[in-house]
Amino acid sequence: MEVVIVKDARAGGELIADGIAGLLRRKPDALLGVATGSTPLPIYEALIAQVKAGSVDASRARIAQLDEYVGLPAGHPESYRSTVLRQVVEPLGLSEDAFMGPDGSAADVLAACEAYDTALSAAGGVDLQILGIGTDGHIGFNEPCSSLASRTRIKTLTEQTRVDNARFFDNDIEQVPHHVITQGIGTILEARHLVLLATGEGKAEAVAQTVEGPVAALVPASALQLHPHATVVVDEAAASKLKLADYFRHTYANKPTWQGI
Repeated sequence: MEVVIVKDARAGGELIADGIAGLLRRKPDALLGVATGSTPLPIYEALIAQVKAGSVDASRARIAQLDEYVGLPAGHPESYRSTVLRQVVEPLGLSEDAFMGPDGSAADVLAACEAYDTALSAAGGVDLQILGIGTDGHIGFNEPCSSLASRTRIKTLTEQTRVDNARFFDNDIEQVPHHVITQGIGTILEARHLVLLATGEGKAEAVAQTVEGPVAALVPASALQLHPHATVVVDEAAASKLKLADYFRHTYANKPTWQGI
């Protein structure tokens, strides 16, 4: 696992966007796994700016969704499908044909979960998966004590996660669904490169447990320690509880340029 400490969220977004741009130059039809929420927005903004400036061509990129609420009507503005289309797919100039995600409104949600896992494999697998992290250490919607071998499935949200997400629903927790479809930890670990961005002091404890704690289902993000190519990008506030922060700064400062992100 590589840990990169940056000045702020904008710097983190630009660094990760540079890594995505490099991937697209090597593999123009790369399958990019995207997360929602406020944390990854600087990544998308920086990547969109590069595309608009003509420094990278994303016209053949494909986009894969990490998770989706269960029960929101099709087209609901806070469904993750709508969010990804609005924040990533459309600004990159891609069509919906380039997008894939689980169907949270399916009559048979269990079948929809299995179908999405199958579709990801059939598409050749995710090349780079962007991840955020919850204050309790969850990734995707794999809440604490999720199986580290789990596949795409239905999960019940904790009250803390519903509280955290209420800001997207006019701060009304009653509007936040109780269930989601999420890629499981086992599914996430199949991506070729995992990139987690965390910003703010509120994420500091979760980051420390993820990076320096034991691999444990209680902290789902700690499963990144098992991945051969995982990058954790954190701002100074989110890095504030890392015991090895100085070591991480040293190793990144002396990283060979040919390694990339």
